[in-house]
Amino acid sequence: MNVQPYLSFEGRAQEAIDFYKSALGAKVDMIMRFKEAPPEMQTQMSPDSKDKIMHAAFHIGDTQVMASDGRCTGKASFAGVTLTLNAASNGEADKLFNSLAQGGKVEMPMSETFFANRFGMVADKFGVNWMVINPKAMG
Repeated sequence: MNVQPYLSFEGRAQEAIDFYKSALGAKVDMIMRFKEAPPEMQTQMSPDSKDKIMHAAFHIGDTQVMASDGRCTGKASFAGVTLTLNAASNGEADKLFNSLAQGGKVEMPMSETFFANRFGMVADKFGVNWMVINPKAMG
């Protein structure tokens, strides 16, 4: 069993996927747009949303993330959810953190902590909360 995050970007999914491709090296598995839904479903959606993403899947490292434009309300909310990136080195941690911070908001700057060589928290430009960590060896 595994748990996969499913993010609803409420109209900005393509922009988010493109950002994660650039910032994190995400690899797109598939994208299905609303216009690809059966005709009977298309009558229930706004003509403006036909090119929006109904369902997408992409990989960040070994993890598959799923995403959608949801109801295309323009009001995405990721409160109470944080995704964590485990980096293999301090350099990788800093690079990932700085990439995610572009246009976003640093909640806790990258620094050494009692549990990590490097740790920081950032909300990216879409409001997705991230923790980036290069953990210390525990033992």
